[in-house]
Amino acid sequence: MGPLSPTRTMRLWGPRSLGVALGVFMTIGFALQLWGGPFHRRLPGLQLRQPLAPSPGSAVSSCLPRQRLVFLKTHKSGSSSVLNLLHRYGDRHGLRFALPARYQFGYPRLFQASRVKGYRPQGGGTKPHFHILCHHMRFNLKEVLQVMPSDSFFFSIVRDPAALARSAFSYYKSTSSAFRKAPSLAAFLANPRAFYRPGARGDHYARNLLWFDFGLPFPPEMKTKRGDTHPPRDPSLPQLNVLPSGTGPRAHHPLDPNAVFHPAPIVAGGHSQTSSPSSLDLGSSSFIQWSLAWLDSVFDLVLVAEYFDESLVLLADALCWGLDDVVGFMHNAQAGGEQGRGPVSNGGLTAEDGQLTARARAWNHLDWALYVHFNHSLWARINQYGQSRLESAVAELRARREALAKHCLEGGEALDPKYITDRRFRPFQFGSGKVLGYVLRSGLSLADQEECERLATPELQYKDKLDAKQFPPTVSLPLKTSRILSP
Repeated sequence: MGPLSPTRTMRLWGPRSLGVALGVFMTIGFALQLWGGPFHRRLPGLQLRQPLAPSPGSAVSSCLPRQRLVFLKTHKSGSSSVLNLLHRYGDRHGLRFALPARYQFGYPRLFQASRVKGYRPQGGGTKPHFHILCHHMRFNLKEVLQVMPSDSFFFSIVRDPAALARSAFSYYKSTSSAFRKAPSLAAFLANPRAFYRPGARGDHYARNLLWFDFGLPFPPEMKTKRGDTHPPRDPSLPQLNVLPSGTGPRAHHPLDPNAVFHPAPIVAGGHSQTSSPSSLDLGSSSFIQWSLAWLDSVFDLVLVAEYFDESLVLLADALCWGLDDVVGFMHNAQAGGEQGRGPVSNGGLTAEDGQLTARARAWNHLDWALYVHFNHSLWARINQYGQSRLESAVAELRARREALAKHCLEGGEALDPKYITDRRFRPFQFGSGKVLGYVLRSGLSLADQEECERLATPELQYKDKLDAKQFPPTVSLPLKTSRILSP
């Protein structure tokens, strides 16, 4: 996809003034805190450095690290790797996570603030002190703003629906009734309506999964019509008529939960769905354009899995973090899967793969619109950041990742789970493919061991670690009856 000129298509509120808080002592203190890590003193060439400089044309010469973050963790899009870097950053800096009671916030239901562990309704009091909200949920902005400050940095990640479909079919075959009934992904996409029924258990995994995760409404024409077994036509960029997104944060102003549109839940087909403004024609292209413009007004940045490292560099720049803060290992990758992500090139596909790709994008046409839109957005930001500058930063990021892998990992790469005997590092096995994990090298120093463990810990175990840190178990001591006094 070629880059587009930066434009911002719609705002749901009026512009506000741009406020930038500069604190020299805080910036110096943060840098000293980063440079003081023993792990990085022991690894030549991997020292933590200053946060990346602002993009060209920025009005300021320095910035403060952003530490109020909302990450919408989409499914099968590389989000587990992003989650690990958020876990590590928050763990290292003593930040407080908004955690689910288990591992997800009631998914596939819309997010509710009451599902956050330790959350208490405001009721005249102060809002609970959370820095990061990042575990699986179906996005629900109004409820999110009950938990997180309105000036939080909102971001997410998307993936080409064709690649996502391949991964989802393998991972959720036992969960989705549509996938379970289909003998193969090719057979499913050749005649999807023979297997798919809206509202059937787990079938949100089988169509427009990204759109679902973002909590967006679905148009009425997507309901199954009996006897209609033909998939929709293959969408292309001109047919989608997607509006290009902007290149910067959402005007640097807080979100107002009373001013922005919030999809209200309704019951449809046994699952929570969403409604849209009554004036909107859900069957028209304006429906897609409106939905994407609304996302632009909420999310400061959307990463693209096919340009994962480039996305990480832009994320570090947007957050005023150091490059080492976003260096990490791939997590929740399946054996034989596409670990080295890259854009799908039609020229490099066989005729069969090309047909499957076209059918996957057509069946998941709302996800394809999302992907095209945010791919444009990413490339607009890359142009603003500078191509040569980005290439240099990506090369440095990859070199540091490779050095960390050689230093920390047995074999320097992800391994089959049969080789992982330490339960702390064995990823949860789900789906038909094996989920790869890591084994740490022996002989690491205590400081290096601690940092390497952070890098290698899977998302479920890391969530448990953060949970125990924030909510330490209370030990009740037995009463000594001899000391109990009579009233």
